[in-house]
Amino acid sequence: MDPGKPPVTRKQRLFLALVADEPVQSQLNAHAKQWTWPAGCVPCLPADWHITLHFIGAMDADRVERLAAGVAVPFQPFELVLDQSLLWPHGLAILGATVVPPPLRALYERLGAALRGLDVPVESRPYQPHVTLARHAGAAIPPTAFAPVRWPVPAYALVLSTGDRQQRYRVIHQYG
Repeated sequence: MDPGKPPVTRKQRLFLALVADEPVQSQLNAHAKQWTWPAGCVPCLPADWHITLHFIGAMDADRVERLAAGVAVPFQPFELVLDQSLLWPHGLAILGATVVPPPLRALYERLGAALRGLDVPVESRPYQPHVTLARHAGAAIPPTAFAPVRWPVPAYALVLSTGDRQQRYRVIHQYG
């Protein structure tokens, strides 16, 4: 090894999220079927449905264990109600929440503080919890009336983006 070059380390692309379990996936699937999807739209797979809390990005594999320990924060289970079908810029079809429950807001803020303490940058835009249902969906038509998705949240997770189309995301640590 050349002493002037840093060692090569494997980068892992990470984020903190609420991960949809099967009952929530079932509700989200029923909701997604109410949209009118355009040709060329790329729906997200039910196993990939989640709500990002904080995007971490690429991190050296040798830092992941410390990160995983550092983002263990106090957590209070809650229910999130997803009641807004929206089209966002860049062709994203999402299901969002009109109201951010106080325990979710507290979790988001605690995790942000923990990440900053680990020298991980955090997003500065206002937090908008949402599930991405599809990409390239700019011409999709959302339902005008639908039953809200009620998501009981017993835990949050540290998630790895795998780059594999069959399983895009893998939970590497669960909290709560």
